[in-house]
Amino acid sequence: MDEGGSRLRRRVSVRKRDRPSPGSGLAAGSAAEPRQEREEEPGAGSRRRRTAEVQPLEVPPAQNNDSEEDMFGDYDNFAENSFLAQVDDVEQQYMQVSERGKRAAGLSTEGLPWESGATAVGSFAESETDEPVRNPSKREDVSAELGILDDVPSSQVLYFENVQNSADDLGSQCTEERDWNASSLKTLNEELPPNSIEQHQQTGDSSSKVRSGSEENRRKSLKEHLKSVMTGNARAQTPVFSKTKQLKETLLSEEISVAKKTIESSSDDLGPFYSLPGKVRDLYVQFKGIEKLYEWQHTCLTLNSVQERKNLIYSLPTSGGKTLVAEILMLQELLCRRRDVLMILPYVAIVQEKISGLSSFGIELGFFVEEYAGSKGKFPPIKRREKKSLYIATIEKGHSLVNSLIETGRIGSLGLVVVDELHMIGEGSRGAILEMTLAKILYTSKTTQIIGMSATLNNVEDLQEFLQAEYYTSQFRPVELKEYLKINDAIYEVDGRAENGMTFSRLLNCQYSDTLKKMDPDHLLALVTEVVPNYSCLVFCPTKKNCENVAEMICKFLSKEYLKHREKEKYEVIKNLKSISGGNLCPVLKRTIPFGVAYHHSGLTSDERRLLEEAYSTGALCLFTCTSTLAAGVNLPARRVILRAPYVAKEFLKRSQYKQMIGRAGRAGIDSVGESILILQEKDRQQVSELISRPLENCYSHLVQEFTKGIQTLFLSLIGLKIATSLDDICHFMGGTLFGVQQKILLKEKSLREITVEWLRYLTEKGLLQKDAVDKSKEEIEYSFHITKLGRASFKGTIDLAYCDILYRDLKKGLEGLVLESLLHLIYLTTPYDMASQCVPDWMIYFRQFSQLSPAEQNVAALLGVSENFIGKKASGQAIKKKVDKDIVNRLYLSFVLYTLLKETNIWSVSEKFNMPRGYIQSLLTGAASFSSCVLHFCEELEEFWVYRALLVELTKKLTYCVKAELIPLMEVTGVLEGRAKQLYNAGYKSLTHLANANPEVLIRTVDHLSRRQAKQIVSSAKMLLQEKAEALQEEVEELLRPPSDFPSVEASSTEKA
Repeated sequence: MDEGGSRLRRRVSVRKRDRPSPGSGLAAGSAAEPRQEREEEPGAGSRRRRTAEVQPLEVPPAQNNDSEEDMFGDYDNFAENSFLAQVDDVEQQYMQVSERGKRAAGLSTEGLPWESGATAVGSFAESETDEPVRNPSKREDVSAELGILDDVPSSQVLYFENVQNSADDLGSQCTEERDWNASSLKTLNEELPPNSIEQHQQTGDSSSKVRSGSEENRRKSLKEHLKSVMTGNARAQTPVFSKTKQLKETLLSEEISVAKKTIESSSDDLGPFYSLPGKVRDLYVQFKGIEKLYEWQHTCLTLNSVQERKNLIYSLPTSGGKTLVAEILMLQELLCRRRDVLMILPYVAIVQEKISGLSSFGIELGFFVEEYAGSKGKFPPIKRREKKSLYIATIEKGHSLVNSLIETGRIGSLGLVVVDELHMIGEGSRGAILEMTLAKILYTSKTTQIIGMSATLNNVEDLQEFLQAEYYTSQFRPVELKEYLKINDAIYEVDGRAENGMTFSRLLNCQYSDTLKKMDPDHLLALVTEVVPNYSCLVFCPTKKNCENVAEMICKFLSKEYLKHREKEKYEVIKNLKSISGGNLCPVLKRTIPFGVAYHHSGLTSDERRLLEEAYSTGALCLFTCTSTLAAGVNLPARRVILRAPYVAKEFLKRSQYKQMIGRAGRAGIDSVGESILILQEKDRQQVSELISRPLENCYSHLVQEFTKGIQTLFLSLIGLKIATSLDDICHFMGGTLFGVQQKILLKEKSLREITVEWLRYLTEKGLLQKDAVDKSKEEIEYSFHITKLGRASFKGTIDLAYCDILYRDLKKGLEGLVLESLLHLIYLTTPYDMASQCVPDWMIYFRQFSQLSPAEQNVAALLGVSENFIGKKASGQAIKKKVDKDIVNRLYLSFVLYTLLKETNIWSVSEKFNMPRGYIQSLLTGAASFSSCVLHFCEELEEFWVYRALLVELTKKLTYCVKAELIPLMEVTGVLEGRAKQLYNAGYKSLTHLANANPEVLIRTVDHLSRRQAKQIVSSAKMLLQEKAEALQEEVEELLRPPSDFPSVEASSTEKA
C-alpha cells in the first residue's frame, strides 16, 4: 500500500474551504470560465474538468481511523475525482446562479443595474440566469449545458433540484418586475459609465454579504451532513452487482412489456420479433444459427387466426420448419401472456432432445422447462410464483398432466397446447389417449389455444371440426426432393403427370463380380457409393437384423480408401463407444464404423444411439442402415435416402410412412437437392404404383376400438374428475370428440348413446363405478355416477383397465407375505404386464438363474406358484401335467432380468447372460420404471396399500437410473445417461450444483468425447433443474410462513364468546 501510495500522482484542483463573497465570486467568474468548459477524451464517453497542473503529491500511507472529523481532516485540496470536490464545485456554481437571480430581483426593485460592463459576464447573466427563473421547466437544459451534474449521484442531484426549486419560489414574487426589466438591462449596462457601474457593484457586494450569511451557514451544515452520510456509506458493505446484467434485464423486461401490450391491443405492429423481445431473435442466431424465417413461417405467424388466438392445424412436408413456428408461439404465451404451455411429442428421445434445446432459452428468458416422460414428472405440477413453465411431455404423460390440472382447478393456467405429429391421433391406443387429452382441454378450458402440426394429414376437415381449428398448409421444402424407383438396373423418376406415375431416368452403371451379385442383388453398394463419403446417406431396412446385415455387407465390399476418410474422428467414436459401455463394443459396429457406416435401431442402448447420432450429424459417419423408427424420431437428414424394400417388418408400406422416410432427404443449408430411391421387385410393382399415387391415409378415432385404454379409461376419468357425471353430460362430451365427429362413419349398428350406456354398465359391474338414481320428474329417473376407490386408483395411476383387477389382486396377495430380504418381490409387482405377455423365456437360462436363487428369493417364486421342478421340466422338454399360469411364469422371468440388472448395473453383462438384445433390456427397464411410478400412484389412493408407498418411491428411483447412488444426481439432468454420468463424476463433477456452475469450455477439455453443443446443453439443463428445485423450496417456505386462510379472527372469537 505504501509503495503504491508513493507512486500515486494526480492532477488536482486547488480550492479554499472558506467561501468567497458573492462579489468576489462574480468577479472571478470570467477567470473561472475555462474550468467550466468540458473536453471529451478520446475513446471515452465521459466529460472531464480541465484542471491546473500542480506538483505531484506524495500520498501518505492509509491509517485506520474511525473518527468522523479525522476521516476528512482539514484538507483544503481535493483530487479532481473526489466526490466532495464535485459537490463543492457544483454547490458553488448553483449558488452563483441563485445569487444572480436574487440580484436580478433586487435590481428590479431598486431600478439599478448590478453587472459589470464586461460582455462575458453580462451575457452570462442574460443567458444563464434569467432563462431558468423565467421558465423553470428548462432547468435540465441549463444543467446539461453547464455540465455541473455529470458525475454527481442521483441523491445529490435531487438535493440540488430542491435548492433550485426554493430559488424559484423566492424569485416568483418578482417575476413580473424581472420580465419588465429584462429588456432594459442591456440598455442600462451600455448607457451608464464604468465608474458608476463599479460603485453600484460595490454597493451590491456589501448588501449581498448580509443576505448570504444565513445561506452560507446552511451550506456549511450541508457539507457536514454530506460528510456524515459518506462516512456511513464508507462503513457499509457495498453490494456487488453487474450493471451490464442489470441493464440487460431492464431492457428485456421493457421489451416483454411492450410485446404484451401489443398482443393485448391486437395491433398490426408485432414488435421487434413477432411480439417477442429482440433478444429472442438473437438467441435463435446464437443457439440454432437461424437468422431469417422462411416466407411461409412469416405468413403463418401473421395469420389473423393466430393473432386472434384461434386453434390452428398446419401441415407441411418433413423438414419444412414446422417446429420453429410452434416455438415462437410458445414463447409468446410464456413471455407475453404469462401462461404455462404444454408441448406433446410422440417419443421419449424427442422429448429429451427438445428439452436440451430449449433449456438454454429458458435460462436466458426466465421460464422453466419441465420433463414429463417415462417416470419423470410431478403430479400436479408445481405452481410457480412468478416464472411460467413449459411442460414437454410424451402422449401418456401429457394426458396425466392435463388430468391433474383439471382436478386441482388449474386447467385455466394452461394457455397453449402444441401437438407434434398430430396424425398419430389415428394410431392405436396412443391415438386414443391423445384424443382424450385434447377433448378434455376443449371441454374444460375455453381460453386454452391448441396448435397441431403434421407432415402427413389427409382428412383435415374432421380434425378441424374436432379441434374447432383453422387450417394452414404449404408445399414448401427448403431443399427440392426428387423421388425415384429402382426396378432391376433401371431407375425411374416419380412423375404424377405420367400415365403410370413414373418416367425412365437412367440405367445404373455398375460392374459387379459374380460374388457381389449374389451378396448385393439390389445394387445397394452402387447406389451408396455414388453419395458417400462426401455426402450422407440413409438406408431404411424392414427389420433390425436386416439393418446389421446390410451394414456389414456394404463394408465388406467398400474400398480401403474409405478407411482414411476422417480416420481420427472415427477412431474417437469407437473409443467413446467403449468408454460409455464399460469397455464393451458391438462386434458389428467395430467392423463398420472404420468405414463410416453404422446401424441404427431399437437394439442399441440410449447412450449408443445418442453418440452415433452425434457422429452422423458432424459427418464422422456418412451412412446409417436403420429401421422406420428413425423417420419418426430425431431429425437426421441425408443427401440420399434409400428404401431397401417397400415393407416395414412383414407389412406393406403405408403412404404416411413412405412420406416420412423420404422426407429425410435433403439437408437445409447444406444440400441443393435431396433424393429418395425405393428399391422394389416386379411382384410389388402394382402396389408401389398405388403407393406413390394415392392420397395419405385418413385419421380415424380409436377411442372405441381401444376400449380398455380408450373409452373405458375416458369414462372413468370424466366421472372421477367430475367433468361429466350423468348419462346426458357424458353423451354431450362424447359428441365433441373425434369419435363423435366421425360417428356416422365408425358406427354402423349402434348409436353413440347406446355405446355409452353399454360401457357405463360394464364399468359399474366391474366395481369401478357406482350408479345413483336422481328423480328428474315423476315419470323420468336420471342416473348419475360416482367413482369407487378402485376406480379412482386405476385412473390416477393410469393403469390399463385390462390389468387393474390383476394388479389389485397381486398387491393384496403380496401383503400376506411380502419378502423384503431382497428386491425381487417388489420388482415382480412392478414388472409391466403387457411386456410379460409378449415374452418368450429361454428355459435353459431360466433354469440356470432359478438354481442360483437364495432361499428368500426361492420363497418369492414359491409364493407366486412357480417351482424349480416346473422350470426344470420345461428346460428338458418334458411333459407337464400341473397347470401353471403362463403370464406369471413369464413375468417372473422378466423380473429375474431386472433384478440382475439392478445388482450388476451393466446392461452388456445382463444382455449376454440372458441372451437378449441390450436395447430390449433397456426398454424393459424404462417400462418397469414407468409402471412402478403408476403402481405408486395406484397405491396412494388405497389406504390398505400404505406399506407399498415408501417402498415404491425408492424402487422407482432405482429403476429410473439403475446406477450407483452417487451417479443419480447427475443423471437427473436431461441428456446425461450412465456413461456420461461416470465421465462427469470421475472429472470431479459430483452434483447438480457442480454441473450448473460448470464452464462448457472447461467441460470439453476435462471430459473425453464431449462436443461443445452437448456441453452447453448439459450446463443449461443443470441450471434449469437447479432453478426449478430452488423455486420449489422457496414456494414451500412461503407456504409455511403464509397465515392460513381460515385463521380465526379476533371478531370471530369475541362473537363466539358472546
